[in-house]
Parts: sequence; structure tokens; C-alpha cells
Amino acid sequence: MARTILVVDDEPTLRETLADGLEAEGFTVVTAGDGREALTRFRASRPDLIVLDLMLPELSGVEVCRIIRAESPVPILMLTAKDSEVDKVVGLELGADDYVTKPFSLRELIARIRALLRRTERGVAEGEPPAVVDLGDVQVDLAGHRILRDGRTVPVKPKAFELLAFLLRHPGQAFTRDQLLEHVWGYDYAGETRTVDVHVHWLRSRIETDPSNPEFLHTVRGVGYVFRRPA
Repeated sequence: MARTILVVDDEPTLRETLADGLEAEGFTVVTAGDGREALTRFRASRPDLIVLDLMLPELSGVEVCRIIRAESPVPILMLTAKDSEVDKVVGLELGADDYVTKPFSLRELIARIRALLRRTERGVAEGEPPAVVDLGDVQVDLAGHRILRDGRTVPVKPKAFELLAFLLRHPGQAFTRDQLLEHVWGYDYAGETRTVDVHVHWLRSRIETDPSNPEFLHTVRGVGYVFRRPA
């Protein structure tokens, strides 16, 4: 099945050249010429990777990257016309996975795209969670240490986030309260197992639609807790 690439650039000639080159390599290509159109096309096509120009009309590439990253872990390759360290750093801090500075060769771009797709596939095969874990209305940004609901950051306690991140990295595996204390709080933590219950209760109030009937953070009677997606 062909991978879908969303190409976002306001230069029609470059946009068409990239689309033709990627299609010749077997990719399905969707294009957009400005930031607002990029978001519309992204939500409609759910691409496997996005090639995103930094300088765009309507909404900048930086803003588009920020919005998309709040909604999805899709790999983002940013294009910039400026050979500026600041641009690269800003893009990567917002969640872009790689960047290419204009002018670039089509061969180089395709090599970067294939490398990002391989990295994503390898992470899925190894059971590693993506940088942003999508839980429906809530996204957990593991790299940015944030919880977002409808794109807005939800205040989170540091240890509660560490607990959630640990469970997300071990989906389907039940842990006792003592094990969670050991892994999240540390071997020398002198607290009681009730600490874990309090933090799970707090997390459910932030990520579950109905905290009293959780979809993700489940209690395993006689054992402890497990992260499990709805069937």
C-alpha cells in the first residue's frame, strides 16, 4: 500500500516538482499551498509524513507544525529557505523530526523521507510509543512532557506524568503498586503504595472521558494498574 505524503509549499513550481518526483517513487501525494489549507488537507487525508515549508501564507509553517503536533505523531520534515540555526532549532523544538535547507536535491529529500518512514516503522515494530500518543480527545507529548486536550496544554504534576509515560511505554503489562513506586519514584522512596492510587486517580481526571469508568488506565484487581486501549 502506497504511503501518503502531504507536501506543503507556497511555490507552485516547487510543489508540483516535489509531487511529481514523489509520485514517481511510488508515493501518493497530497498538496497544499498555505498554512490553513495544510491543516484541512492533513485532517482529511491523514498522511504518513508531511513535508512542510517554514515560510507560508495564512499560517506559518511553525504554527502549522505546532497545531499538527498537538493532534498527531505523524513525522514532519520541515523545509527552510534560510540557513539559520534559529529556524532549525525552533522547528525541531516544536516537534519537527528533520529539516532540509533550500535549495536541496530531490534525491536528498526522498532519502530523508524514507529514513523517517523507516524510523517510524521500526518504532512501531519494536512496540515503542510515538513521540505523541493519541488518546482520542487527549494527546500525551512524551518528548515535550505535556498532556494536551483539544490542542491546549493541561497542567500536569511531574510524577503523575512520569507514571503515565511509564505505563504508556508498557501497554498491556500490569504492574503492582510496589513496582510502580520502584520504577517511577525510585528504589529509595519511602512513601506508601497509596501514593500510586492518588496519582492514578489524578491522571484519570485528566485523560479519561469518564474517570469512574476508565478507558485507558485500568485497575487489575489484586495486582495494580495497566494501560490498555479500548477494544
